[in-house]
Amino acid sequence: MTAALARPILLRYAAPSELAAAPLHSSVRLSLDGARGPVGVRGTVRDAALFRDAMAALATILESDLRYKGRDRTAYLAYLMKQGKKATAAIWEAQKAFLEGAFPDDAAPQGDGSAAKPRASGALDPVLTVHPDEVSIEVFSRDESAYARLAFSSDLFEGREAAHGTAFVDLSPRIVEQIDRLRAYAKVELDAGAARADAAAARSAPIERSIEVPTTWLRGFLQVQSAATLPAVSCELAPIDLYNALFVLRTRKAKKPPRGLRFELVPGKPPRLILEPWEILIEGHGPPYEGPPRVVRTFGRQRLLALSRLLPHVQRVRAELRGPGLPVFWVLDLGRATLTIALTGWTDSSWASAASFDALMPREGKGGDKARAALDALAGRQLALLRERGPLPLASLAAGGGAEDARAALQLECLRGRVLYDVARRVYRPRELFADPVDERDIRYSSPREAAAHRLLGAPGAVRPTKVHEIAGEGTEIHGEVADREAHRDFAPRFTMDLEGRVSDAWCSCPTFRRSGLREGPCEHMIALRVAYARERAERDALRQTAEGRSLIRAETRTYVRREASGAEVVYRVSLDDRVVHLSWGARAEAPRHQRIWFDTDGEARDAYFKRLDALTSSGFVDADASSA
Repeated sequence: MTAALARPILLRYAAPSELAAAPLHSSVRLSLDGARGPVGVRGTVRDAALFRDAMAALATILESDLRYKGRDRTAYLAYLMKQGKKATAAIWEAQKAFLEGAFPDDAAPQGDGSAAKPRASGALDPVLTVHPDEVSIEVFSRDESAYARLAFSSDLFEGREAAHGTAFVDLSPRIVEQIDRLRAYAKVELDAGAARADAAAARSAPIERSIEVPTTWLRGFLQVQSAATLPAVSCELAPIDLYNALFVLRTRKAKKPPRGLRFELVPGKPPRLILEPWEILIEGHGPPYEGPPRVVRTFGRQRLLALSRLLPHVQRVRAELRGPGLPVFWVLDLGRATLTIALTGWTDSSWASAASFDALMPREGKGGDKARAALDALAGRQLALLRERGPLPLASLAAGGGAEDARAALQLECLRGRVLYDVARRVYRPRELFADPVDERDIRYSSPREAAAHRLLGAPGAVRPTKVHEIAGEGTEIHGEVADREAHRDFAPRFTMDLEGRVSDAWCSCPTFRRSGLREGPCEHMIALRVAYARERAERDALRQTAEGRSLIRAETRTYVRREASGAEVVYRVSLDDRVVHLSWGARAEAPRHQRIWFDTDGEARDAYFKRLDALTSSGFVDADASSA
């Protein structure tokens, strides 16, 4: 099913949000969307400094946009026109149209100097939900790469009055700029509601705004919700560890890839952080890690700088690391508040996220219509249970049934916008994003080409990766074959994934690529190969844990690392290529040593390959390819 272009939303605010700051008394009045019924919270804030800094950090994440922005050359073109140079008005207007289309969220001033008119298309306002035990605000960054959920505990408010529910909140830049006017010693009152009957509200004009929410924005927002439900590797850091990492990021700038943040997780020892490409080691001071040894590479670290404001309030830090390409969740315990931030490895939800989102969606046709109907019925029962009893962990929701079936059903409800997984408390909460649930089929595909790619994937054997070549220092090159039965032709796409998981240097033999290259985005054959490679890798990682699965492996490369007492990191790389085993080892900062071993049969080479991997594990080496988020 082809995705809809946008979802129309009508927002109605009785009055704009406002902040009145005085030396000894301040009031924050947040206006909520009146279409969602009586929802709101009111009370006196016990810790004004925590409230101020947390809201400021949340606003920073909301306004963050790390996408590349081209320079506006309209003034220069106007100068050339005055000089009689070759710069026509058509060029000027085309330049302005391009900038407006490329950055639709940046409202341009009108010619008469008045305020900009609201655009018809844009992102949703922040989502405020009042629960019996907390009040939360959810935001999604402008570049669709960072999600944050700020939850204030009920005991933060003195004399709390609340009406439970979910509504959009008017958190305009004007209010954000005034947050810093709040003083820690002053009394701060919060009043968040759909309507206010005071005189100020009566004098204010109501706000009504109709927006078209892009499918890409909604898809990215709900993708984070669905990814939160997946199992994760969890580790705890001390606040000083986060400070040290932010200090390095603030004082240094990486000029070349990789730009990852590596976690070294060794059982019984505090987690270590390594910042690339400088290989700066930060020894952890948190509790010892409990779990299997892992080295996890994450991306999106530059967005962590938005947390600097909260460092004085942080009591504990927890990082939850999920599968390759999926968001990394950071949970900051602030005492009477909790900030959960999810960081993706890309800016702007695009081709790079196609394979990750595919892993979150229920497979079409898997198990037939009966299996899908059973999943929908289970999801409905769990939603009714959450509405009746409130937040519940997975164990309570899966009582009397399988945990995996319960997780799949809840994941489906997260995609529909009716359930929220609270990563900080590790419970599921009811949260109605819209009055009507989102049809997950509308957000399954971000474009018609992605829908065509999944049509190709639906034919058995139509999409097949043929060659995976590891390029030292650059990434991985993937070649494939795609049999397009509708076109009655076979195509040969290929692309290169760099060290940060981004796709570059793509090529295909289809007419679409020959006509326009990548100017119109990747063709369906490239997308199909990207998703097929991700599926094949996941299946191979699952099969290699068994003897039957290992017997099918003919070519593979694994990297193992070990941290010495001196702090130096030893890297051991083992490759299997038919009847050849290639070994490469040495300190990371030095030139490695190499050895090639030839065998008479591929079976002998495979046995020697896995024996070498087992010997490295017993020697204290950690598999660096086991997880990369």
